[in-house]
Amino acid sequence: MDQTLTRPPLENAAHPLTPRQYGAVNWVGLWTLCLRETRRFWKVGMQTLFAPVVSSLLMLFVFKLAFGQGGGALVGGVPFEVFLAPGVVMMAILNNAFANTSSSLIIAKVQGNSVDFMMPPLSPGELTVGFLSGAVTRGVLVGIVTYAAIWILQINPFQVANLGAVIFFSVIASLFMGCVGLIGGIWADKFDHMAAVQNFVIMPLTMLSGTFYPIGRLPEPFVTISHFNPFFYMIDGFRYGFTGHAESNLWIGGGFCLAITLALTGWCWALLRSGYKLKA
Repeated sequence: MDQTLTRPPLENAAHPLTPRQYGAVNWVGLWTLCLRETRRFWKVGMQTLFAPVVSSLLMLFVFKLAFGQGGGALVGGVPFEVFLAPGVVMMAILNNAFANTSSSLIIAKVQGNSVDFMMPPLSPGELTVGFLSGAVTRGVLVGIVTYAAIWILQINPFQVANLGAVIFFSVIASLFMGCVGLIGGIWADKFDHMAAVQNFVIMPLTMLSGTFYPIGRLPEPFVTISHFNPFFYMIDGFRYGFTGHAESNLWIGGGFCLAITLALTGWCWALLRSGYKLKA
């Protein structure tokens, strides 16, 4: 008996497969990029989280030995060691937020796999948010771990006076340096270029930010120049959150930092939108 082999009909044959549709925001892709940027530094946590803590603790320990157990003269109504500690914590936040975005971009470009985040259906805004999320996460985590280590070891004990100021300036600082790292990573063609950004841009701004001294002790014109330095306002506002004392107007400083961070975020968006040095 002749048997005819027949193939069962395809399911939903009346509705052929169509490309996946996304709304105003590709939430799946954005969440994936955020996880990528977070897991990238989390896998080497000893290097990205705990190594900065050790450096900060050693710096505070050396300063404490140099100025004696009493901490020397009061600065802003608090011992010098208490004045110093929040500045050192903020330095760790700034450096690590910058390192996260800059290393992500420059490594992708050097290895030739920047296509991994340029090809997926992610808008420039989603790419910007994804990269900056990793910078904020790493910066804030380093700040929390550093503060916890200082508090537990009682090297330079300091209390929280204004939690809102602490949160605002730590997040703004992480976003600001995340943007700087993103711009630098897009611009740089090799690791030497990133070293130039750190040595000739970030280091001078850090040294003139009042991290280790009251800004009023600087000679002119450095005092005036420092009032145009966003690092000064970030460190001063962050320090206010712990000591209750500020060298500048917090509203002006916070507004200035917010404005320049928004401007840098827009610059990042424009660079990613144009594909500058990312598209072959």
